[in-house]
Amino acid sequence: MQYHILLVEDDSQIQEIIEDFFSEKGAEQIKLHIAKDGETGMEKIYEREYDLVILDVMLPGIDGFELCKQLRKESICPIIFLTARGREEDILYGYDLGCDDYIVKPFSPAELYAKVQALLKRAKGMVGVKVLTCGNISLNPAKLHVEVSGNIVELPPKQYALLKYLMEHKGRVVEREILLTRIWGYDYDGNERVVDNHIKKLRKALGSEGSRIKTVFTKGYKLE
Repeated sequence: MQYHILLVEDDSQIQEIIEDFFSEKGAEQIKLHIAKDGETGMEKIYEREYDLVILDVMLPGIDGFELCKQLRKESICPIIFLTARGREEDILYGYDLGCDDYIVKPFSPAELYAKVQALLKRAKGMVGVKVLTCGNISLNPAKLHVEVSGNIVELPPKQYALLKYLMEHKGRVVEREILLTRIWGYDYDGNERVVDNHIKKLRKALGSEGSRIKTVFTKGYKLE
């Protein structure tokens, strides 16, 4: 199986570094498509489905944040930001828009490739998983589909990932630190408030069933 990855990056030197490294490591497994500006990136996103997208933030025309926002309206494919913008507020905003990872330049091509591989495997692993249920909530990982009392609920990627993890560990206390690690990644430098904020939004999205997500004081959360 060959994965199609879109790299939206205006720096030709970085394009070449990534293209050469990915070609050397997995030319048969990964086909890298390149867009040099935001408009071209948007056109390519609408032209075909990609298995993963790597976005710079500071792009000519449409920036990476806006591209991520538009992509998330249509797709749940993994998104990695690769950018020189390393301020905490930028990183938090990137995750809030629905990215799966945020890498600050300068970067290691080997680390980028490893994260791409991990995200592709995670996305592929969703196929064939049984439907998860809790009360009137049902989550189908194969279809990336959530229902509450028979009604479809549209969730942003991070809220979906939080709900899935809590449902997989139903009845058990899950610490905030664990949720940060599992959902935001091992190298996430932000604080635990981002978990609380997303849990609050998730409860609201689930309506009356949102009360099943219990806060465990000083620890984390439990779905019951």
